[in-house]
Amino acid sequence: MAVGRHGVLNADETRQRAALIVMRIKAGEDPVPLPLAARVRGGPTVADLAARYLADHVEVRLKPGTRAKLRGIIDNHILPALGRLPVEAVGRRQVAELHHGLSDRPVAANRAVKTLAHMYRLGEGWGLAPAGCNPCRSIEKYPERGRERFLTDAEFARLGRVLDEAVDGGTASPVAAASIRLLMLTGCRKGEVLAFRWMDVDLDAGELRLPDAKSGPRAVQQPPAVRLLEALPRRAGNPWVFPGRAPDGHYSAGALDYAWQAPREAAKLEDVRIHDLRHSFASRALALGETLPVIGKLLGHNDIETTARYAHLERFHPNRIRASHRS
Repeated sequence: MAVGRHGVLNADETRQRAALIVMRIKAGEDPVPLPLAARVRGGPTVADLAARYLADHVEVRLKPGTRAKLRGIIDNHILPALGRLPVEAVGRRQVAELHHGLSDRPVAANRAVKTLAHMYRLGEGWGLAPAGCNPCRSIEKYPERGRERFLTDAEFARLGRVLDEAVDGGTASPVAAASIRLLMLTGCRKGEVLAFRWMDVDLDAGELRLPDAKSGPRAVQQPPAVRLLEALPRRAGNPWVFPGRAPDGHYSAGALDYAWQAPREAAKLEDVRIHDLRHSFASRALALGETLPVIGKLLGHNDIETTARYAHLERFHPNRIRASHRS
């Protein structure tokens, strides 16, 4: 009799399951009881729970980018594996098999389990899942190897010179150059920078307001960054700090990604993504002595665990950066 799947069950779990089978045999019962799915047939399925989760949580509370990611996780991973099962029939074994089936994509595996766990937590309040029976508990996450690329002081200076030369030479628009500089100076997300309106900029206080940021409203107090915006021309009838081609639209993410290619190559930063400017901001802040909670607020993190991934950067040239800062 197969006790379980290798790689999904560990040795202790296998022994416990085997002991239960032996006990049932000694008691004159079937070695394997009727599957729970058969006993709860007719109850809400995981597909039903997913539909409620998407309608009442994802579509109502989350931003478009996050909504698209969660729909992809549910449609591509959770529903094919568990969608037809009754909610109460899903146990740790089924979730572990889902997780193990994505072992070649550890990030996707962890995100699938995290999303499923959230579905069950909300499902308890909706009466679709039994209280205290979340099957995702004790599923150990796969280690995720994040891509790390942080600009040095010399690279920051080189990129700044390249942007100056590109604007002076007419090969880069002031809008594109200013948006890249704002990413360097604030650590904001690309979408946050492009969504700045002039009503969100307080030139006197040196403050940028983010009323609709990913993690909720926040303010960025960066006088150098605000002074950078003073030189930008304003387009009549357009409320955006970085206007796009449309009369009332803002500069698009795709346009910024395209504009990033030329200065990146000219500054010899071929392996640097535009999002790495945000990571570089965090690494410099940590090296200058800022604490993780402060950095988390600067970056707009809701969860300190998200910021904690920068903790190991304290070993990266902190003294050199501090000396450069003092000078």
